[in-house]
Amino acid sequence: MPDTKKNFYVTTPIYYVNDVPHIGHAYTTVAADTIARYKRLKGCNVFFLTGTDEHGQKMEKAAATAGVPTIDFVDSVVPRYKELWAKLNISNDDFIRTTQERHKNAVTRLWETVQAKGDIFLGEYEDWYCVPCENFLTETQLKDGKCPDCGRPVEKLKEQSYFFRLSKYGEPLLKHIEANPDFIEPQGKRNEIVSFLKEGLRDLSVSRTTFSWGIPVPGDPKHVMYVWFDALTNYLTATGYPEGNNGFWPADIHIIGKDILRFHAIYWPAFLMSAGLPLPKKVFAHGWWTVDGQKMSKSKGNVVDPNQVADTYGVDQFRYFLLREVPFGVDGDFSLTSLVGRINSELANDYGNLLSRSVSMIDKYREGIVPVPDESKDREELEGRVKFLFGELPELYSSRIEGLNFYDALSKVWAVIRELNAYVDKSAPWKEKDEATLSNVLYNLAEGLRILSIYISPVMPQTAEKTRQTLGLDGNIEGAFDEETRWGGLKPGVKVLKTTPLFPRIQ
Repeated sequence: MPDTKKNFYVTTPIYYVNDVPHIGHAYTTVAADTIARYKRLKGCNVFFLTGTDEHGQKMEKAAATAGVPTIDFVDSVVPRYKELWAKLNISNDDFIRTTQERHKNAVTRLWETVQAKGDIFLGEYEDWYCVPCENFLTETQLKDGKCPDCGRPVEKLKEQSYFFRLSKYGEPLLKHIEANPDFIEPQGKRNEIVSFLKEGLRDLSVSRTTFSWGIPVPGDPKHVMYVWFDALTNYLTATGYPEGNNGFWPADIHIIGKDILRFHAIYWPAFLMSAGLPLPKKVFAHGWWTVDGQKMSKSKGNVVDPNQVADTYGVDQFRYFLLREVPFGVDGDFSLTSLVGRINSELANDYGNLLSRSVSMIDKYREGIVPVPDESKDREELEGRVKFLFGELPELYSSRIEGLNFYDALSKVWAVIRELNAYVDKSAPWKEKDEATLSNVLYNLAEGLRILSIYISPVMPQTAEKTRQTLGLDGNIEGAFDEETRWGGLKPGVKVLKTTPLFPRIQ
């Protein structure tokens, strides 16, 4: 029987390997992992791609500074990303490197296809270039003679170059954005791209001759391809292009930082249009992180190391903070005070305490066995309220996660967690003389925690698994969202396990 599950393809950008991973890389990747895990919960066939961008002038320069061959340099840095993703529980299905043969083949074929269309031609480039951003700039785009994006000095370039007829695709791109309002999100970023397109596009230089670390232009190897023509193609490479398509192209979501929006929302769709290939369904550009109100920079010594944060404060705690602190799409500020505050109040006090007290009471009053509830003893203002909130949560949560509104999705979940804690206090089962009512309270707490484990699992997979183990439940929940979020799924008679606190308070 053919597999009728819906395919879902999500990507992070591929990360430059001229430096170590920082909080921005972790943010994008945790967000992509969360939507991938949610879609698996919903029963989709998920393909989640991340990887590394290993070509370009700044790689060559970084390797030269380190005094090693460029391939040795990139080979030494790539494991840092793979190890961090393993530590952060990132569930990617593929990890692509632009130095892989499969990728070189894909980029070469894309170039040949676009060239055969008449959209690549030989000319001469004379203008400004920002090496750190790998971006070509005009005089009017410079800010005080420097790169408008990173503020660093630019180089004047004059060299023979192949050009892509980007100017040809301004109008088709505007029409596509108009016809597909969800193509670029958030809305402010879509407006930014529309405004840029309306100013008119210049043809784009897509090759370089002043360095050699890159993929050679077919038929003219003294040129190497512009790093963005090379890098963006990775999303196609991983789907099997040019030999075939594994069923996942076009991508459902490219999740990126706002600094690389133009490459993904203008260059990439234009290359694809030229090649006659479908465009991704959505490009979502999230904000940047400052640190204690200041821009992150090596010179200030305030670059946040995600390895260190995860080791010190916990992996799930770090994942939760990243998606809970600010709405996805706007800038956020990282501070240890805020991180510790979230851990102590929302994770330890709200969720961890709820699990701990519930299991302790089931252990004390029912010898660790989840009791049979008696719904005839339900109280409308207490049990009725709890069941109503759990009844409306699947739609509230799903609509927000689907829109990458992780902040609001978690807010809705935590409102229910607080309500369940309030239910314990109002019910005061330790004072309850009626055994049937006491059984109801204990069952409802266990059932509420079972359902909550589903909602938190995309963001905090380890915590969800520990919760389910504590409740004596199976850990396999893929494809089970609709069933597992319905009230009444917990079978009485399950034995709970007393456990150590999920989130020890941090002094």
